[in-house]
Amino acid sequence: MSYGRMKHLCKSICTLILVLALIGCRHQDRFSVIPYIEFVSLEKIDDGTGHDSQATLTIYFHDGDGDIGLDETDKNPVFSLDSAYYYNFFIDFYEKQHGEWVKLEFPTPLHARIPHLSDDVPESIEGKLSILTYINNPTSVYDTVMLSCYIVDRALHHSDTITTPEIIVKK
Repeated sequence: MSYGRMKHLCKSICTLILVLALIGCRHQDRFSVIPYIEFVSLEKIDDGTGHDSQATLTIYFHDGDGDIGLDETDKNPVFSLDSAYYYNFFIDFYEKQHGEWVKLEFPTPLHARIPHLSDDVPESIEGKLSILTYINNPTSVYDTVMLSCYIVDRALHHSDTITTPEIIVKK
């Protein structure tokens, strides 16, 4: 084999190795940029009087670009107090009344503000989130409730809505 042909072959092999190395180093998103959530558990918390007042709702989540969560400083118009997106974890409360689920609205919503979860955006993240929430409507005689929830990331992508199983509340 001639020197020129050998040099060309070496150059081609080096180029191929470089291309393969760059492809191998490229960040691969493991998940969609639309957040995904899944119900994990709901643990009732006794308020010390034998009544159920609050519960810890735990969900599994993953997000392809890691932009879940808001900082205290995230108050621009999209995330301001009077915006629909001030909260990023939305919880709806349902009560079983005469065999039918009825969505209740409270003066203070059960929604929460998940803190910023990743400093390395964009990156795929996953984990579990636990939110403390109320499960007892003290003004109601009904003792069976259910929660539905979804999250919204900073790009305003909405996850699917999930629901808890029925919760029997000690009144």
